[in-house]
Amino acid sequence: MKSFIAVALFAGIIAMASAENYACHTNVTVGCTNNVQTPVICHARFGGIDNVESGIQSYINLNLHKSYQYLLMSAFYNSYQKNRPGFNKLYKSMSDRSFDDAIELIKHVTRRGGQVDFRAISQHPNSIAQSKLKLEEDELHSLGIALDIEKTLTADATHVHYQSTHGRPHDPHTAHFVEEKYLGRQADSVRQLSGYVNDLSKIMNQRDPSLGVYLFDQYLEKQ
Repeated sequence: MKSFIAVALFAGIIAMASAENYACHTNVTVGCTNNVQTPVICHARFGGIDNVESGIQSYINLNLHKSYQYLLMSAFYNSYQKNRPGFNKLYKSMSDRSFDDAIELIKHVTRRGGQVDFRAISQHPNSIAQSKLKLEEDELHSLGIALDIEKTLTADATHVHYQSTHGRPHDPHTAHFVEEKYLGRQADSVRQLSGYVNDLSKIMNQRDPSLGVYLFDQYLEKQ
C-alpha cells in the first residue's frame, strides 16, 4: 500500500512539473537550432523595469552633468586668485558623489537587464557637451547654484521613485534602491546647503565681509 502511494505521489509530481511553463528552458533549447525568429525571453528583466529605465537614464545623465559642474566650481575656487580651500573641498566632494551615484545607477540598470545609451547622454540638453555654466565670483551665489543643483537632483530621484511605485507593473526593487540610497541623503544635502546659504548671506550683509567669508571658508575646510 505504501509503495502504491509513493508511486502515485511521484507520478503526480511528474505531471505537475510537465504542466509548468519552462519558458527560458524552451527558449534556450530552441535557440540551439539557430532559429532567429525565436523571441529572447531568457534575460534579467522583470517587474516594472520597462517603466523606469528611461527615467533612470535621465537621472544618470543629470548626475554626470552636475558632477562636471561641481568639478568646474571646485577648480575655480582652487585657483591662486580665489584661494578658497573650503569651497574647493565642498564642491569636489559633491562632484565625486554625483559621479559615484551615476556609476551606481549604471550598475542598477545593467543588473536588471537594461542598457545605458551613452549617445543619449551626449545629446541630452543637460549633457556635459551642452553645459554653459557661469562661474560666480561671489561665494554666496555659488552656494545658491549648488542648492539649485541639489534640488534638481532630488526632484529627479523623486520622479524615478514615483515611476517605480505608480507604474504598471510596479518595480519595488528600484523604489527601494532609490529611497535607500538617494532620497534621504538628498534631503540632508538640501538642508545643509540651505543652512550655508543663510549663514553666509548674513556675513555678506556686513560692511566688510572679507574676514567673515575667510572664516566661513576655514569652517568648510574642516568639515
